[in-house]
Amino acid sequence: MRRSRRWTDRLARLARDEGSASIEFITVGILLLVPTVYLVLALSSIQSASFAVEGAARQASRVFVQAESLAQAEAAASRAVAVTLADYGLDAADARVVITCRPDPADCLTRRGFVTVSISTAAPLPLFPAVLEADIPLGVPIDAVSTEQVSRFAGAR
Repeated sequence: MRRSRRWTDRLARLARDEGSASIEFITVGILLLVPTVYLVLALSSIQSASFAVEGAARQASRVFVQAESLAQAEAAASRAVAVTLADYGLDAADARVVITCRPDPADCLTRRGFVTVSISTAAPLPLFPAVLEADIPLGVPIDAVSTEQVSRFAGAR
């Protein structure tokens, strides 16, 4: 069975490379590069927020147990959270800080008592405008908890 000349000409045209490889490479490269760059930016933001929240919880619990009075302890912990979160570009007003004490919740500075600081915030997603009303969250929730023991010599200062 012989094929017509028109059929072979059509196959020859389809088989020819007319310089479109560079355009295909650029198109596919951009389609793969843009999501990869966004993923790296998002993971960097989440990791930075994780470091911030963990450091803020640890530092707040440390300064809390070293304070002389409960009022000084709360003020020092609040400053520690604000400074640590600000170092990483997060707003302390957006964070939720909970301080719990045991064995006596009424007296946080009891000798050999434990103070636990829990901090929760959201790591913002990069390049995601806050004015966009979508059903997806504008950030990834990040939590950290730190517990420190009050010194057995706490009242002797």
